[in-house]
Amino acid sequence: MQFDQILAFIGFMLPCVMAASSGAFFRPDSWYRSLSKPRWNPPDWLFPPAWTLLFVTIAVAGWLVWRAAGLAGSAGALAIWLVSLGLNSAWSWLFFGRKRMGWAFGELVLLWLSILATILAFAPHSATAAWLLLPYLAWVTFAGALNFTLWRLNCGRAAG
Repeated sequence: MQFDQILAFIGFMLPCVMAASSGAFFRPDSWYRSLSKPRWNPPDWLFPPAWTLLFVTIAVAGWLVWRAAGLAGSAGALAIWLVSLGLNSAWSWLFFGRKRMGWAFGELVLLWLSILATILAFAPHSATAAWLLLPYLAWVTFAGALNFTLWRLNCGRAAG
């Protein structure tokens, strides 16, 4: 890989790192640990490696679209990609920071729709990029079911 391609990939990783930093800043705390959880709730240690892998694939997908179509040819698709990353970072703030499980769920629905829109926008430029985002969509689908279940199990225990 050429140096300019490496720099470009780093440029795609930076927004992903910024989105991930929200999850590092707004972390599970005693409030979260005290919530009633379903049996299928994954252990806390699973989330950081899962999200690390997802953010790498999100960056690779964006980079592949840029390589295939250039910035001018992929500006709309990459704008949707950036919106998705912004929505991703907002979820941790709403759920862990504000402790608003209902708001977080509503925001997560928007995130899910933005990921689907990103996949559809990426597909004409790079089928590989679109496929790389399917695990992200699947994980956010699972996270949505978990968020909704936590919200329903703990009504009255948290704001929202």
